[in-house]
Amino acid sequence: MKLKSGILSVVFILASLFAIAQNDSLTNNENFKLIKPVSKSIPNFSGDHQTQTVRLKSDKPIRIQVLNNRNEPAKDLVIILQKFSSPSGEKSFSICDTLIYTDSLGLAEAYIILGSKEGMYEISAQLLDYPETNFLIYKVFARKTNWVFLLIAGLIGGLGLFLLGMNMMSDGMQNAAGDRMRSVISRITNNRFIAVGVGTFVTMVIQSSSATTVMLVSFVYSKLVKFRQTIGVILGAGIGTTITVQLIAFKITDYSLLIIGLGFIMNFLFSSSKVQNVGKSILGFGILFFGMQIMSESMYPLRSFSPFIEAIIKLENPILGILAGTIFTALIQSSAAFIGIMIILATQGLLSLEASIALILGANIGTAITAILASIKTDREAKRVAIAHTLIKVIGVLIFLFWIPQFAELVRIISPKPVVNNDEFSILAETVPRQIANAHTVFNIVLTCLILPFTNVFAKLIEKILPIKIIEEPVLKTVYLDYGMVKNSSLALSLAKKETLRMGRLVQNMTEDIIIPYLVKKTEVLNEIKQNEEEVNFLRDQINDYILKITRENLNEERVNESFQLLYTVKEFEQIADIVSSIMIRKAERWSKMDFNFSTEGKNEIVKYHTKTQKQLSRALEVFENVNLEKAKAMKEKYRHYRNMEIELEKQHFERLKNEIIETISSSKTHIELMTMLRAINGHATNIARILLKWSIKE
Repeated sequence: MKLKSGILSVVFILASLFAIAQNDSLTNNENFKLIKPVSKSIPNFSGDHQTQTVRLKSDKPIRIQVLNNRNEPAKDLVIILQKFSSPSGEKSFSICDTLIYTDSLGLAEAYIILGSKEGMYEISAQLLDYPETNFLIYKVFARKTNWVFLLIAGLIGGLGLFLLGMNMMSDGMQNAAGDRMRSVISRITNNRFIAVGVGTFVTMVIQSSSATTVMLVSFVYSKLVKFRQTIGVILGAGIGTTITVQLIAFKITDYSLLIIGLGFIMNFLFSSSKVQNVGKSILGFGILFFGMQIMSESMYPLRSFSPFIEAIIKLENPILGILAGTIFTALIQSSAAFIGIMIILATQGLLSLEASIALILGANIGTAITAILASIKTDREAKRVAIAHTLIKVIGVLIFLFWIPQFAELVRIISPKPVVNNDEFSILAETVPRQIANAHTVFNIVLTCLILPFTNVFAKLIEKILPIKIIEEPVLKTVYLDYGMVKNSSLALSLAKKETLRMGRLVQNMTEDIIIPYLVKKTEVLNEIKQNEEEVNFLRDQINDYILKITRENLNEERVNESFQLLYTVKEFEQIADIVSSIMIRKAERWSKMDFNFSTEGKNEIVKYHTKTQKQLSRALEVFENVNLEKAKAMKEKYRHYRNMEIELEKQHFERLKNEIIETISSSKTHIELMTMLRAINGHATNIARILLKWSIKE
């Protein structure tokens, strides 16, 4: 019996050992792999590439998932965590649990405590019992305790460089374009397609659709263009600003310092103004991207800053995104700059395309607010430009608002695909920047195509919303001068020239009317001449002040010469007005009280010479307006002819005196004085042609 019992025990033990051996064999034959788990709802779910302040426990645990060869979660396996690397000299870095066990989902996790030094900390993860399996490396970046200050400083400094670069690029391109800007703007016509092209070109040059619209407000207020002509330009400005954004979307920040160096060489080492302006534009382009790089690096810690991530996720709500985009764009007054900041966020994987589209829609509304602010002190015709700009953008936002998901899908289709499928942050960082630029471009092109066929209907709508009120304008005011354009010297000088022409026509009217009291002895017209004299003096002061403000900017030699010609012309017009108002009015008042009259021959001579003087003044205005050098040369010949004519007429007058004609004797003094003053007016008019010829020869 005992023998039988012993045999059964041996058999049981052998069977147990065999079963254990079989089980070990199965376990040893199973292959496992370690992966970094990903969650769609939790960014940085694996804990890899997170950021935390030095000496603190990591914000997220290091998470590892173990799968068997059937890609099923493996439970109750032991993972060993070890320090892999840390900043040089760091000794306080520690792992809370070096041995961790997988749960039913194959997940295991542990926190780490960072050391006291800033930099990268790396942790390795491997299965304890299966060293032949793969191992993972997790990276955690330790930031300084003053990281918030450094982030804010980096953002402000980077944004400052970004906006400075954009401004320099704009100035350089405007100066390089020079008079072409005037030529382009002068071609704004009722042809809507040409207007769109003008808006696109101008915005490409000045790098801001807001600035283009503000310029339009100024031009309409200055009566250079009509409101209806601006609608196509506004649509073109939207397309023009997309080109700036497309440039920003190119990932060339690594070459920003090289671009800055090239721009510096062209701007400071060459004497040609055109090369310098191109260099300034390139220098600004490089500074813009250098500012982007600084902002991008300063924003890196935000990738693991939960409150910021949560705020960004909320922006996928279209209403919140549009509101945020509108406010921020209005604050920095540049949609291109704001979308550039969006692209920087996207390069860190912090923005989804859906959230970006909502922000883009808001940015397009925000850019219209600048024009509204610029139109506050203008008339209703100019205010219509700002209202039209705003309404166009609002219509576009309302059209796109209800199909943002479909719009996002369309943009993904036409945009480059990710080269490597990595974690979600890396995919977003690779694809979304270009998608943002493409979404902005598609929005503005589609909006232009929708509005352009109905510009006349749209203009009528704006005119009904904001009808013109007929009010009595103040007498003394400038029509064309706009101090907002002073920094754009080319356009500002165009406005000063327009105002000078207006002053010249007032002087022309004064010269035409002053002859009336001498011929018919009616003095009613003298009051109007005196009012014109007040306006001429007012315009003289305003134009001179405006031109001096322009010259305080960094002008090239050509602009300086043009400024001098304007000042000289203003002086000549003002001197003609002084002759009329200070001398001829006083003598006319005295003449009208006398019983004397000119002889018939004397009156004809005065009328003839006055007519020649008026013609010379008209030629001066034409020469000044059109820079007509041939007519300027002809004016000098005409002046010599008129000078000889005046001498001949004086001879005839003295012949009548010799013949003792009574009217001639009594009116002789006034006759001679009047002819002398007309000759002086002739001379001042001819001086306008002389100065133009003088500086044209120099150039």
